[in-house]
Order: sequence, then C-alpha cells, then structure tokens
Amino acid sequence: MQFRLSKKSILKGLEGRLGEDDYLEPLEYLIESFKKEARLNLAGNLGVRHQLINRLKVRAQLNEFIQDKELPAPSDPLFVMGLPRSGTTFLFDLLSCDSRYRSPLFWEITRPFPLVEKNSKEAKKRIKQTNRELSLARKFIPELLGMHHIHAEMPEECSLINTMNVRSFIFMCMANSPSYEEYLKTCDFTDTFLWHKRFLQALETQARPEKWLLKDPSHISHTPELVSTYPGAKFIHIHRNPVKSIGSLSSLTMSVRSGLSNHANAHKIGAAVLDFWQYAIEKSISDRAKHLTSEQIIDIDYRDFIKNPLEQIKHIYQHFNFDLSQATLNEMQNFIDNQSKDDHKPHLYDLKDFGLEEAKVQEAFSNYNRIHNF
Repeated sequence: MQFRLSKKSILKGLEGRLGEDDYLEPLEYLIESFKKEARLNLAGNLGVRHQLINRLKVRAQLNEFIQDKELPAPSDPLFVMGLPRSGTTFLFDLLSCDSRYRSPLFWEITRPFPLVEKNSKEAKKRIKQTNRELSLARKFIPELLGMHHIHAEMPEECSLINTMNVRSFIFMCMANSPSYEEYLKTCDFTDTFLWHKRFLQALETQARPEKWLLKDPSHISHTPELVSTYPGAKFIHIHRNPVKSIGSLSSLTMSVRSGLSNHANAHKIGAAVLDFWQYAIEKSISDRAKHLTSEQIIDIDYRDFIKNPLEQIKHIYQHFNFDLSQATLNEMQNFIDNQSKDDHKPHLYDLKDFGLEEAKVQEAFSNYNRIHNF
C-alpha cells in the first residue's frame, strides 16, 4: 500500500502556526521517501499519520506558548548517549534516581499543552490516554514491550521531542526509507535543537530542575549542534561492542516495521542499520575531538558498567565534580535490587537473519573498536 498522506493533508489547519519553516525540508524528504520506498500497510499509514499530525500540533502549541515571552535559558543538561542498545537506558534510569535531575516524561512530550500541574486530574487523564495509545501500538507490534519497555510516566528519549522538527531516527525505524535516512545522516540539526530547547523552557515555567537529564542514541552524531545550543552541557558516552548494538537494533527495527508494513526486509534493515550507525559513530569521533574538552565528557565501558554499576556512577559524579549523597546512592541500589526479571528478558536475535556477520560489523567499526578495545 502506498503512503497516502500529502504535505497538504498533514499541514491542514497548521500552516502559519508552526513558527519558522525549518520543518518543511525534512517533511518533504520524509513524505517522498515513504511514498516511494516504505510500502506501509493500513496500520502503518494510520500510525505515521498520527505521529506526524500529533507532533506538528504539539509544535504549533509550543510556538503559541512562547510568543511574547522572554524565557530564560534552561538548566544545563546532562546527556547520556551511545550506540542504540548499549546500556544507555539502564544508566539513564540509575541517574534518574537523583532527585535533582528532571527528564521529560513520555506523556509530557506527546500531550504537553496546555501545561498542567503534576498529579492533577488533567495530568492523570493524559497519562491514561497515553497508556491506552501505547497499548494499541503493542497490538500491532507485540514484541516491542519485551525489547523496549515504554510507559506514559517513564522518561523518554529526545528522539520523540525531535519529531516536532521532522528530523528524528524514529521515522527511519518505522519504515523502509533509504532516501530519508541519507538526508538524516548529513542534515544540520541546529533548528531541531532550537525547538528542543524551547520545549525544555516551556516545561521550566512550572518547575526548574537543577539539571536536565536527557538521552538519545542519535546525539552521538550531533555534538556541534548540541554544544552550540547548550554550552554548559555535560556528556556521558557509554560504549558497547557494536556487534551487540547493531544486531539488537536490527531486531528491534524489524519488529517495528513488520507491524507497519507487510514487506519488511530483514537484509535491507541490517544493511541500513549498519550504514547509518557506522556513519554516526565516525562522525562522533571526529566531532568530539573538535568540540568537546575532557571536562565536558566522560567515557564509560559497558562491560565495567554492568559488572559494577554504582562504581561507574561514582566515577561519573567525581569526573564532573557533582555531589553524590548517600541517600541518592541508596536509591540507586534500591532500583538495582528491585528490577523485574521480566523487564530484562534476553533479547534473542541472530546477525545472519539480517544478512550480517560479526566480522563485517567489526570491520565497519574498526576505528571505534581500536579506540575502545572491542
């Protein structure tokens, strides 16, 4: 089935309300790519339609909110980044135990306006609506829950915020879209992070955290734009053998695309995932040498982190001269002790199912592997 949405139908009632026109170029690339390459089924068409229209409506609401307001710069962010499926979520969850940090929750990103008080009747209503939506998504993609647990009240990645600018790797996970993926690799994300910053500023009008705690795998390839937008930002880069990351993400992408298209091709997915993230990691290596000092970033080895999570947490706080209280350490230990085994079932996949071999992946990341001894 061909992608049935046009730019006109997506923007109906929104033109003139979306602020700057930075969304137009990526929207055109996405629509053309999905029309020619995606082969979405009915669920895919409905899902993409909902995602695009919902996110642009939120952008329109945010644009209206910031008009005639002189909003202060948001609190400095702490970014967790690394290849997908490399332990970033576990690290992020542990850091979230520090009450001084704040992360946008899933429901806040999808249904933020008008802003409402935490625990209010309206907030609870939006949480219910969001969880209902997520339940529906799991019906079409039943494997999703086991691979990537999502709940309305959980912190969510910046990739969902960035869909307001239509520059997000979420879209490439949804459907075969090689031309959009090529665009996404090399386009400038300055405007994307302008809207990202505006979103944090809007949330801060209710409560300003000491620091924002943020996460997104794709941040590895956007260091210049992030540093320009957030000069006081700090970065934690967790590193895992790319063989594990590429295989796991290929499997996740296959599960998502299979729910939205009857033509998901495992070998095409494997090739696209390998190409996109090999490019991202090489760009990351180059960019950080030019734009980050050792005081701004710390590297964590996934193997060390899994072996002794709290030891690595202490290392992070010491590196950035952040205060780490015993109470926060106790909260983190409690989180580790109470993790559900069901939330961490082994994610089973075989590289060969995606036309990949370990040697090929290792060769693609040979420079990265040499640096981090993989």
